[in-house]
Amino acid sequence: MHTDFDRCVRAARSKDPRFDGWFFTAVLTTRIYCRPSCPAVLPKDRNMSFYPSAAAAQQAGFRACKRCRPDASPGSPRWNERADVVARAMRLIADGTVDREGVPGLAARLGYSARQIERQLLAELGAGPLALARAQRAQTARVLIEAGELPMADVAFAAGFASVRAFNETVRAVFALTPTALRARAGRGRPAAAPGVLTLRLPFRAPFTPDNLFGHLAATAVPGVEEWRDGAYHRTLRLPYGHGTVSLRPLPDHIACRLALSDQRDLAGAISRCRRLLDLDADPEAVDALLRTDPHLAPLIDKAPGRRVPRTVDAEELALRAILGQQVSTAAARTLAARLVTAHGTPVETSGGTSGGLSHLFPSTEALAALDPASLAMPAGRRAAFTRLVTALATGDLDLGVGSDWGRARARLAEIPGIGPWTADIVAMRGLGDPDAFLPTDLGVRRAATALGLPATPGALTRHAAAWRPWRAYAVQYLWSADDHPAARMPGHPREGL
Repeated sequence: MHTDFDRCVRAARSKDPRFDGWFFTAVLTTRIYCRPSCPAVLPKDRNMSFYPSAAAAQQAGFRACKRCRPDASPGSPRWNERADVVARAMRLIADGTVDREGVPGLAARLGYSARQIERQLLAELGAGPLALARAQRAQTARVLIEAGELPMADVAFAAGFASVRAFNETVRAVFALTPTALRARAGRGRPAAAPGVLTLRLPFRAPFTPDNLFGHLAATAVPGVEEWRDGAYHRTLRLPYGHGTVSLRPLPDHIACRLALSDQRDLAGAISRCRRLLDLDADPEAVDALLRTDPHLAPLIDKAPGRRVPRTVDAEELALRAILGQQVSTAAARTLAARLVTAHGTPVETSGGTSGGLSHLFPSTEALAALDPASLAMPAGRRAAFTRLVTALATGDLDLGVGSDWGRARARLAEIPGIGPWTADIVAMRGLGDPDAFLPTDLGVRRAATALGLPATPGALTRHAAAWRPWRAYAVQYLWSADDHPAARMPGHPREGL
């Protein structure tokens, strides 16, 4: 979009927050870059330039606006909608891969040379992987500076900088303030945080209906790993450097996030996973506009627009839980998963008041691969499928990571005996994040389809749903919302009519 000058000018002058994250406006006279919705008075058209990423604007010598904080805008929806190499690279960079493994590690995960990755990112985003990672480090540093009380040297290394000098130079270049001044500026009027806890605001694009999102997470929560408590969803996180706990509370204009991490270097990855879990970078206007063209779905969308797909912080965990949930009720699946967690999960010590009933990390595939399959209390067929999946994940034969190839991963899932279409589709939708994944055999989908006058058989429904592409995963959310199930409404809210 950034190459269409007139369209970008119109979007910037409208100050429409829906365009935040799609492109960035740079002001040539002040050398400041902003998000499209910045409330400041815009300059003349000839004094504006547009960039596809914050990294590209920073690389061109612009600093972030102190008023609209463009570095904190919602992420571009493109990276969660697409399955090409650029989108996969952006998901991996957001997860911290460049900071942990460097550009060679990023390239190896994608199966390309470092030179090819550099060329493709430069062509589309105006910045290479190092510049994109640097922009993310700057944003992580800002969060640590403003939301916590860590010494600046600790902030520098936790944010991924190789030295305190590089940290100081980057913060000054991007924000036009020293780290100390940035903390002093943010601290005015800020309530004191609990020790070891970071309190953040996770933005999203409106409209946003959180009912099915948090309803689904609460209804399927595994005791010890997840819980709904005091109006918020809580869970433990397995992260590259350690572990953490998170609390996510829906508010009208953002998600209130409280993070407690055993290692602050995991901050960027933890934020990325929480945004991915709640599908916060989605473009609901584009999704709803297409789905609303179907008269069967239009009333559901008009009633509660902006539904998101409940995803996951760990695709391997979700895939294993999908096997446990085959042909049993939601309550039975939770019970099976809770037993697995108690017997084989990793106990964690939590702090900062975010823990509640959280006590374990979900078992790792390495730990499960070492088990005697006979010790797993489940039917023989499901136990065999579970064991095959564990082996495929533990050996690397199946990659469900954030940078995985969706088509290849889904095809490999389908090759594992005992994993049918429903399981493969639910992993594609919630684990891989494919926005076009569809569940034509799901009982709730078929029941809603019948009630709405849609075709109810899987084949006929799939043919009808071709018009919903590439947003069929969102159509599933609207269909599920038509069903009377706790997962379709905000936890604690009564059924309509009662």
